[in-house]
Amino acid sequence: MTELPTVQDVTQASQALGLGASAAELHGGLCGWLSAGGAAVREWPAKVLADDSLPAAQEGDTLDDLLTATVAQLEDRDFAFELLLTDATDTTSQADALFAWARAFLGGFGLGAGGNRPVLSEEGEEALTDLAKLAQVSVEDFESGNDDDEDALAEIEEFVRVAVLLLHGDCVMGARHRQRLN
Repeated sequence: MTELPTVQDVTQASQALGLGASAAELHGGLCGWLSAGGAAVREWPAKVLADDSLPAAQEGDTLDDLLTATVAQLEDRDFAFELLLTDATDTTSQADALFAWARAFLGGFGLGAGGNRPVLSEEGEEALTDLAKLAQVSVEDFESGNDDDEDALAEIEEFVRVAVLLLHGDCVMGARHRQRLN
């Protein structure tokens, strides 16, 4: 399964479990966790949200589907990875979701690394630094709703997508390759 569940389905699953996280935050945190080498386990909500009291995803439920699709997309050699952000069409809501996704990614990345500083390529270091800068951006920068903002937001989203694949490559795919060589 490589297609992500819908934003609405993930939002409903989050609300049903009382997670208090948007679909963008859950997906961003999950991607960060997985990109840093965190295990693809059904207990991922507890791991990503750093709350051991949270229930695990159940086989075949929306959060399990989100995990399965995210793992498949991150490992897809055709770069089919997508960000799960928002159903809203206005630029402000889209920007808000993207920045929340980036903040959650960084949190998940830190948790997935287990407190250890992952070995990153020069490009990976730069991507992580740029994601950290992006996570600090305010949504007010995109409130005018003009075409330039929409174009800029699309470029930022594409940058985030590529940065995540690069970091996942450095921390997960590269580590697997190194293990096979030994």
